[in-house]
Amino acid sequence: MSDTIDATDRAILRLLRLNARRPNSEIAAEVGLSPSACHRRIRILEDAGIIRGYTVVTGLIDHDAKSVDVVVQVTLDRQTEDYLVRFEHAVRQCPEIRECFLMTGAVDYWLRVQADSVAAYEVIHGEILSRLPGVTRLNSSISMRDALRPRRSTKR
Repeated sequence: MSDTIDATDRAILRLLRLNARRPNSEIAAEVGLSPSACHRRIRILEDAGIIRGYTVVTGLIDHDAKSVDVVVQVTLDRQTEDYLVRFEHAVRQCPEIRECFLMTGAVDYWLRVQADSVAAYEVIHGEILSRLPGVTRLNSSISMRDALRPRRSTKR
């Protein structure tokens, strides 16, 4: 299913992540679909396991075990209020970016990006992250595992 997710599906996922209780008719209007077409797409995302549940605040997106988390350090050209606002607004439009923190120190932002594979992250890096407003430098680190979760046995 992840190979067939298009820009409209990503927009739907972004809106659900922001507010999973938002009426289907509002989501449909914002992404340019009829309510029935939007509802159909959401059902397909649910049936495929991309959306596996809802909370009051966000839709839960389930990425399979092959997905990768990438920590991205972002340096902007400037740290003016205008640059920060434009960057943060653009980040909110990207469902692949799961967390975004304004930092002190050597880098301006710290992002956590989730991708289906390293190859998928390469596309996200080239087509999304490098085109965010004001970005002059990206430093990416790929996570090997979440050390706070119980480790799966690798014995066969």
